[in-house]
Amino acid sequence: MYQVNYRRASSITEAAKLAKGGDAKFLSGGMTLIPAMKTRLAAPSDLIDLAHVQEMKGIKVSGKTVTIGAATTHAEVASDEKLKKVAPAVARLAGLIGDPAVRHKGTIGGSIANNDPAADYPAALLALGATIVTNKRQIVADKFFKGQFETALKDDEIVTAVTFTAPAKAAYEKFRNPASRYAITGVFVAKGKEGVRVAVTGSGDDGVFRSKEIEAALGKKFDASALDGMQLSSANLMSDIHASAEYRAHLIVVMAKRAVTAANA
Repeated sequence: MYQVNYRRASSITEAAKLAKGGDAKFLSGGMTLIPAMKTRLAAPSDLIDLAHVQEMKGIKVSGKTVTIGAATTHAEVASDEKLKKVAPAVARLAGLIGDPAVRHKGTIGGSIANNDPAADYPAALLALGATIVTNKRQIVADKFFKGQFETALKDDEIVTAVTFTAPAKAAYEKFRNPASRYAITGVFVAKGKEGVRVAVTGSGDDGVFRSKEIEAALGKKFDASALDGMQLSSANLMSDIHASAEYRAHLIVVMAKRAVTAANA
C-alpha cells in the first residue's frame, strides 16, 4: 500500500465536497477497490468512506417498484423479506456473493461502481433494465456499464441507489470459482413487460453484456428447451487460467438453461 488520505462522509453532499480536488475515490464496502489498491491497479490520493451515509442505505418496495440504497450490503439484500416476495432472484443473487465476511461488508453500489468483470450485480441490473441513480442524474443500465472496470460515472459522481421494476419471472445462475466465488460465468434471465432480457457476467472481454441470441430464442419460447443445441461464438469472450473462451461460450448456454428452469419453477 501507499500513503492515502482517509475521509469519512456523513452525507452525500459532504462526500461530493470532500472529493473535489486531487484524485479521490469513493469507498463503500471496499471489496474491489482495496485489492485494486494493494496491487497498484488503483492509486487514489483520497478515500471518501460512504459506509456511514444513512441516506444511501435501505430497501424500499412499492408495488413492483424496487429501490435499493447504494450502501446496502449484500447480506441485507439477501435477507430482505419484502424483496424476496417481489424479486427473489435478486435476493438469491446477493446470497451467492463471496462468503459471509464479504456479504456483510460489500455493497451493491460499490459492486456496480467498480464494475468488476466477474461481479454478479451488473448482470442483474442489466437484465432487469434497472436505473442507476447518482447524486447528479439517472442512468439506465444499458448505458451505465461501459467495459471492464469502466462505467458512465464521472469522477465526482456518486451512486446513491438503484431502482427497477420487478419482473414476472427471473433467475440467476453462475458457475463459481470455488475459491473466490466470483462468477466464471453467470447468467441472469428476466421476463417482463418489455420481453426477455438476458445478461452475462464473468465471460465477456469487455465486461457484462446482453446475449441477443439467447434473448431471441427465449422470446419465442421461455423454456430451457428453446436453447437446446445452441452454440454461441467464443469471439469477444475471455480466456484465462480458469476457463477458455470456448468453454465459457458453452457455460453461458448451460447457465442460461438452468436460470430459465429456475425462473419457471
